[in-house]
Amino acid sequence: MASFTIRPLSPAIGAVVENINLAEVQPDAAIAALRAALLRHHVIFFEAQAITPRQQRDFSARFGLLHSHPVYPPLPDVPEVMVLDNHPGNPTHNDNWHSDTTFLPEPPMGALLHAYDIPPSGGDTIWANMEMAAAALSAPLRAFLAGLSAEHSFMRAFPPNWTVSKNAGSEKYEKAVRENPPEIHPVIRTHPETGADILNVNYGFTTKIKGLRGNESRMLLQFLHAHMQKPEFQVRWRWKKGDIAFWDNRSTQHYAVNDYLPHRRIMHRTLLKGERPFYDAARAAALVAAFKQAA
Repeated sequence: MASFTIRPLSPAIGAVVENINLAEVQPDAAIAALRAALLRHHVIFFEAQAITPRQQRDFSARFGLLHSHPVYPPLPDVPEVMVLDNHPGNPTHNDNWHSDTTFLPEPPMGALLHAYDIPPSGGDTIWANMEMAAAALSAPLRAFLAGLSAEHSFMRAFPPNWTVSKNAGSEKYEKAVRENPPEIHPVIRTHPETGADILNVNYGFTTKIKGLRGNESRMLLQFLHAHMQKPEFQVRWRWKKGDIAFWDNRSTQHYAVNDYLPHRRIMHRTLLKGERPFYDAARAAALVAAFKQAA
């Protein structure tokens, strides 16, 4: 049995995993319990973890296959770990609500972020529960959205004039543009493990809702972006050096608070490969029943 404990941070989202040392190789039972905690709480936090990038990579890989980002720089000796190094010469562009890399055909199932070097104050990250956001919509609106799809674009989040795009170098950036054309995903997706309905549009990458006129799409996305930002859906984490956040990228969005310049903030991130988003009401009912039985 896993010896660690889970301390919920709110009824909606977030929990701290206590009495665990991620520098040690965790047994299979602990990995299974952590995955169950992730599905229940959507984002879990580990405080003051003294781990190396290789240990972060190896721990992350216990939950699935890893993949790299098309423009963020990797660590030279551990390429599965990407570096988010923000300072006045490279300000963050993650100060908007988003799920990671939804421009991909198969967006990540999850991500782990390790606080390598943090500013003396500020630089918090906020997560929001998109399962709760979907459930809080009226039944008629949710049914309408479940029949819609939306376009997600790499270029929306990484235009050529942004610092992160320029820092990648022209060859790497142009390759990323070629290999990542816009993708179409359902506006409401089915969580592939729990069967829950999830609101699946985000400010960072979603450009339009297919089948609607331009003004209809803009107004609906504006409403959904405002709706998903309700404080009742959120948890805010104040980073300390060594903290790790592990979030379910399918059921959450997050926002990096950009209030710490001119100080520096360095984070190490790993991404776990996911699956193509889908919406299937019949399959969702079976998944919900199986998830409840397993819980």
